Amino acid sequence: MGTRLGRMTQAQLGAQTSAEIADRESLVLVPLGATEQHGPHLPLDTDTRVAVEVAARAARLHGGPAVVAPAIEYGASGEHEGFAGTISIGNEVLRALLVEYGRSACRWATRIVFVNGHGGNVTALSAAVAQLRYEGRDAAWFACAPEQGDAHAGHTETSMLLSFAPETVAVDAVVAGTTAPLAEIIDDLRRGGVAAISPTGVLGDPTTADAEHGAEVMAALVDGLVGALDRWEPGATGRVR
Repeated sequence: MGTRLGRMTQAQLGAQTSAEIADRESLVLVPLGATEQHGPHLPLDTDTRVAVEVAARAARLHGGPAVVAPAIEYGASGEHEGFAGTISIGNEVLRALLVEYGRSACRWATRIVFVNGHGGNVTALSAAVAQLRYEGRDAAWFACAPEQGDAHAGHTETSMLLSFAPETVAVDAVVAGTTAPLAEIIDDLRRGGVAAISPTGVLGDPTTADAEHGAEVMAALVDGLVGALDRWEPGATGRVR
């Protein structure tokens, strides 16, 4: 048993036993994604895949004990409900879910970090983690938000998936979407969702995507998470950077 425990410092939570978790200081990374349309070329679980990959790599690089929990695969995706396959649980339900999740996990976990792959989750996530911290739990969240990336299913996300899950990208179906700056379309987006401004569901241009750029983006996100874990300076909403 001792040898097995020695290999468990960076592991998948679901693959371990309760005995292997007990009496250890545990940092739990919880990938938080979504099930929503990502154009005609990317899978519905794109955001979840990114969050899982970032969390897993960070757990391996982090200096202390860390486990990656099974992903939460549903989020607040109302803006994408004009497309088949999208399943949104909304802000209120997501906030309540994350609060109860954190309360339960923090009965044994030293720290918990939600690794968020979907921007639409931020409102609920910020409120939930702020409440958990108010209650005395050492919770935080990290945003898998690439710098200067396009908005949705465009160059950035397509490049990311090409870098670590190329088999999931339908390269023959890649088409450019709406490329206007987000500031110019945000009002229409809020009123009618993504379908109102992009018939394909794409906000950006995935035709320029490449795996090398995607690998650089992923590496930067992982480095950002590892650095945030090392510094551990949660902001007012519990976000770590």
